[in-house]
Amino acid sequence: MNDNDLNYWGLDYPPLTAYHSLLCAHVAKLIDPTWVELYASRGHESPSHKLFMRATVFIADLVIYIPAVLLYCFYLRDGSAKRRVAVALCILLYPGLILIDYGHFQYNSVSLGLALWAVVGLGLGQDLLGSVAFSLALNYKQMELYHSLPFFCYLLGKCVKQGLTGRGLFLLLKLSVTVLLTFALCWLPFLSDPGQVLQVLCRVFPVGRGLFEDKVANTWCSLNVLIKIRTILPSQIQLLCSFVLTLLAALPSSVKLLAKPTLWQLKLALVNSSLAFFLFSYHVHEKSILLPALPVCLLINDLPLMSIWFLLVSNFSMLPLFMKDGLLMPYVVTTLGFLFFSVYLLSALERTTVAELRLESYQRLTHACLPTLNLCSVVKWKFFLSLVGMAALSLASMLLDPPAALPDLFPVLISVFSFLHFLGLFVYFNLVQLTEPSGRKNQKKAN
Repeated sequence: MNDNDLNYWGLDYPPLTAYHSLLCAHVAKLIDPTWVELYASRGHESPSHKLFMRATVFIADLVIYIPAVLLYCFYLRDGSAKRRVAVALCILLYPGLILIDYGHFQYNSVSLGLALWAVVGLGLGQDLLGSVAFSLALNYKQMELYHSLPFFCYLLGKCVKQGLTGRGLFLLLKLSVTVLLTFALCWLPFLSDPGQVLQVLCRVFPVGRGLFEDKVANTWCSLNVLIKIRTILPSQIQLLCSFVLTLLAALPSSVKLLAKPTLWQLKLALVNSSLAFFLFSYHVHEKSILLPALPVCLLINDLPLMSIWFLLVSNFSMLPLFMKDGLLMPYVVTTLGFLFFSVYLLSALERTTVAELRLESYQRLTHACLPTLNLCSVVKWKFFLSLVGMAALSLASMLLDPPAALPDLFPVLISVFSFLHFLGLFVYFNLVQLTEPSGRKNQKKAN
């Protein structure tokens, strides 16, 4: 509609989000037309409208995200039925996604659910269906680019493994056609006018918005505390630096996956690639930490303590956003619930041997310098100290007023604290992937 003002609340996501939003708007109009009336509905808030918004999120979960989680846990996991139920419950209890989608009113579970359907498809050997699912995820939210390198390298590596002069070439052609057709269908209403396509792309990739947004726990925001990067460097140089560093950070895990396209390597590469994007890429938002959180959830049974640790920090890093939305009580309840159930159900504190942490190679390197170092105790103590730090900063943010000269003190402390964790865990997950013993079998259907 030409009368609409895109500067007020224009959609800055790919076409599938627009179609989903339009569907929700038609349903909303049937219930109460004032919810979606042009101009008049701006700033509209009511209990019934909030209930409707949460209901649309819940329906999206029921249709896309929850079935993908259950299928992953019950078909791509080893272990007893009790263990599989425990893993599924812990993934579904992850508070970051619950609070953002149900409290901030977003549909991250749709794009993440489609990405998970892609992982399930590839894990079951259905490469074409997996490609369709990931193409749909990418056409729902452009942030799925965080996961694009691993999917590309996995499928290309599989084609190379089968031989690019025979079966591998045929698979590559099928995959290419599948992806192109999926994208064409998603963009079909816009293809008649190249100007419309360009307009959508400009909104999807808003380069003019700057290097980072708010107090996000990535490299640029943390470094900005000491060096005002956005003031010193021109925006073009900022864009170039972020591109180069993101590519370099994601390259080792991508190359390893290309050489060894297994499901285990894919999951680790998804973590490492999305973390590289979050830490170093351009215009990152706090909510973008949900992109690495999804593949970390898929590792929660294989690497329980480290995965739980990451998921807790990722949720904590969004505390300033939760406070703006009045979600303090839900934040406390969901965080404590996730911590208790995940640590208890997955025996996370008991499963901390060097072998279970996948740090055998690292221990061999450190043994020469520090022969008495108990790596397991060090990891556990760091985990406990981290919990204390998160609790202290959470309480300080809730109860204390910052100094007048430093109004953003607590958001900055949370950002830097979380960034240091993400950087350390990024190194850890890369170590696990790059030093994986060739003969290890991680779960069924891994190859």
